Amino acid sequence: MDTQTLIYIVVGATFALYIGIAIWSRAATTGEFYAAGRGVHPVLNGMATGADWMSAASFISMAGLIAFTGYDNSTFLMGWTGGYVLLAMLLAPYLRKFGKFTVPEFIGERFYSQGARIVAVLCLIVMSVTYVIGQMTGVGVTFARFLQVDSVTGLLIGAAVVFVYAVLGGMKGITYTQVAQYVVLIIAYSIPAIFISISLTGNPIPSLGLFSDHTASGEPLLMRLDELVTDLGFNAYTEHYANTFNMVLFTLSLMIGTAGLPHVIIRFFTVPRVADARWSAGWALVFISLLYLTAPAVGAMARLNLIDTIQVGEVGSPEGNIAYDDRPDWMRNWEVTGLLQFNDLNEDGRIQYYNSNNANFTATAESYGWAGNELTVNADILVLANPEIASLPGWVVALVAAGGLAAALSTAAGLLLAIASAFSHDLLKGWLMRDLSEAGELIAARIAMAGAVCLAAYLGLNPPGFAAQTVALAFGLAASSIFPALMMGIFSKRINDVGATLGMLAGLGFTVIYIFWYKGWFFLPETNMAPDTAEYWVFGISPLSIGSVGAAINFIVAIVVSKMTAAPPAEIQDLVESVRIPRGAGGAVDH
Repeated sequence: MDTQTLIYIVVGATFALYIGIAIWSRAATTGEFYAAGRGVHPVLNGMATGADWMSAASFISMAGLIAFTGYDNSTFLMGWTGGYVLLAMLLAPYLRKFGKFTVPEFIGERFYSQGARIVAVLCLIVMSVTYVIGQMTGVGVTFARFLQVDSVTGLLIGAAVVFVYAVLGGMKGITYTQVAQYVVLIIAYSIPAIFISISLTGNPIPSLGLFSDHTASGEPLLMRLDELVTDLGFNAYTEHYANTFNMVLFTLSLMIGTAGLPHVIIRFFTVPRVADARWSAGWALVFISLLYLTAPAVGAMARLNLIDTIQVGEVGSPEGNIAYDDRPDWMRNWEVTGLLQFNDLNEDGRIQYYNSNNANFTATAESYGWAGNELTVNADILVLANPEIASLPGWVVALVAAGGLAAALSTAAGLLLAIASAFSHDLLKGWLMRDLSEAGELIAARIAMAGAVCLAAYLGLNPPGFAAQTVALAFGLAASSIFPALMMGIFSKRINDVGATLGMLAGLGFTVIYIFWYKGWFFLPETNMAPDTAEYWVFGISPLSIGSVGAAINFIVAIVVSKMTAAPPAEIQDLVESVRIPRGAGGAVDH
């Protein structure tokens, strides 16, 4: 059976599974739609959280960004993993004890303010919409290659699948669908990594293979990779070149942004007890680590295989470049998508792949008659292309296709539920239509979910960057708005409604302005604005890192304003005390 047929069968079977689960677990009440009836087992919830967490950015884009940059992009691993630990230890159990459905609902009641709740909804929607763009980008990339359609068609197909199982099942359906999606994505990620690790190093454990000897050369794999990339004018893979200050801020932004992600936080509202929330967090960390320990090896091995497949002789020499007509089939497949492009600048019919921005290498390249780098490879395709690059069997390629779609769709569904819940539960039921019946609220939630799916698909057609980079912007928005409010709401009795509201507005406003300014989204292309390069960033802080500064502004404004205004009422301070220092941690108290 040919590879394309296998892809259709495997992807089609997984889609049928997701939709079948949604029909089986259709939400009948608002409690099931928002929190799965609070009856999910901690192990299953940990698995669902892992799928919710490991988005297209983790599955598709992260290893690709590490592959093309090396050590400096390990910040994605450190930030996202460290942030989950913060979430699990500092927020999840306390928010579950509070016993509400949504993050804005907690903020509204903790800060005894409808205004604070509305601002939290605004923050949630801005962050979640930005995040879901990255997921839809991943869906489009995956469909474009594996179903042999253009990325727009692929994105619309993915949106339709999410629409069916998310609108039908709500949190209940999404939870059990995400359990299935986790199984699909972790198998799809691990099997190719194991095959490739055995091929390159003889070690079946990719994370150990990364530090083993390269079979073909006899050198340590990372040393061999360093030699190859430096011979082509790129920075050494294992060295640090980035601005250290910006790197620290970026890692911090990812960490605290992670801990403020509403679509992950609401997963802990689905378990029966506070103790179960803690166990869920522990199991989720186990499930997440299976992929995150493998990702650095996948990135390094993919880069090594990429270079080996387009070099037929000595690397970095005129004879080393493969003829374009002799390019491998995987390149032909991905050229159709437009995500891999060849431009024969010197018209010699051979593929020159090197760092044309390296001034020290330019003179050597020109002496060979090279006119610039001729191969452009989108970082988002590397994990998906990896099995083809390594000439693995067709069923492995089909698994990766299903895994990439599972990763993107699982997180997209969680984000869309967070957006829909904020609209129906916090805006309609909590503010505009307080007398709305449960049946009416459930209908409103489903309509809001449908609208969110349409909006996500529309915005996903024109993403602002690679999947992981777009997601990083969303983490910055969460870091600057939601995380500080949650931390102060749980651990400080002195922060009041005015302080929290102004803090969120200040943090979000600063971060949005900085991101939009340097990404060029505020102005027409012909205006003379500062470009998105380190030369123009304030103190060298990139738009991807600015969320940590926005968080600091949020904290400062909230603390200063709270000290200048009246303290929260005594009953609110007692509420904070009861949430932070639980009496009888086994049970969740609904306030």
